[in-house]
Amino acid sequence: GHGVMPSTVCSVGEVLNMGYVIAGEKTTATFKIQNTSTLTLPYSIQLDSLSSTRDKDQQRLPSSITSSLQTTEFVGTQNYNGLSVFSIFPTEGEIVAGKSQEFVVTFSPDHESLCYSDRLEVVLFGKKIAHVIQLKGAARDHPMFVEGGVPLDVPVESLAVTLPGSLLEALKGGNVLPLYYSAVKKSILLILEHTEGESSAVPAMTELKIGAIQSAQFASKKKLEFSFDSLPLLQRKGFTIEPVKGAVQRGQVKCISVSWVPPADFSADDPLLVTALLTLKGDTKESYRILFVAKVVSAC
Repeated sequence: GHGVMPSTVCSVGEVLNMGYVIAGEKTTATFKIQNTSTLTLPYSIQLDSLSSTRDKDQQRLPSSITSSLQTTEFVGTQNYNGLSVFSIFPTEGEIVAGKSQEFVVTFSPDHESLCYSDRLEVVLFGKKIAHVIQLKGAARDHPMFVEGGVPLDVPVESLAVTLPGSLLEALKGGNVLPLYYSAVKKSILLILEHTEGESSAVPAMTELKIGAIQSAQFASKKKLEFSFDSLPLLQRKGFTIEPVKGAVQRGQVKCISVSWVPPADFSADDPLLVTALLTLKGDTKESYRILFVAKVVSAC
């Protein structure tokens, strides 16, 4: 007889990011598994969120409050309605030698969260794991988002109760929550490191991404507008933002370039911290507090 090693090729890498979706809507993505061996391969698709040991695993303390650094949670936020936020079709079958099988992944979040995640395994013959793909996605109540910088929140959803948007608007109209509104501004940390010894003309660089989600629920043609404040202070401290204001069409993402060159009066012993406000205006208005941290680092 002849021993044959099953072999397959996957059209995606280790991560399949479904992007941003309006909560209550859904989006799909596809990938293919090609059978590059000479025998028919029976397969099944398994999601960590549907694991038979999932309930038992959830009884453990989260890794964020334990000393264990080996624990990795692949299953993030899940739907409130009890249904899986990620689903896949087909879930089992056979791939004939030399042929490919296409799989459709559906992302259908039922509430706002940036922490949706799961892990998908392609299993051959009921026991051999051929491919592992981490699934990620984010949902927003409004068709706008900002990406970039250093995460300032935990990678899992908070259990805190949040007020419905309609109630917040009513309270805002009555001037009941001015302090609350100022407290819930999202914060984004940008760190720019200028290498000591290099040409002073070479700036430290980073970027932000501002996006507008394409949605049937928000079908208006109104563009998403953005703008930064505190520009004179940022310029005096050596920061340059391009562009400082503009508009983003629905379904598009605009990259904002941020650069920094140490000003003449900068002390290399103390990191520089400057705060500015990024305002987004679309179907609603959102404010992000941008924390610019700049420092000089050694080249060695």
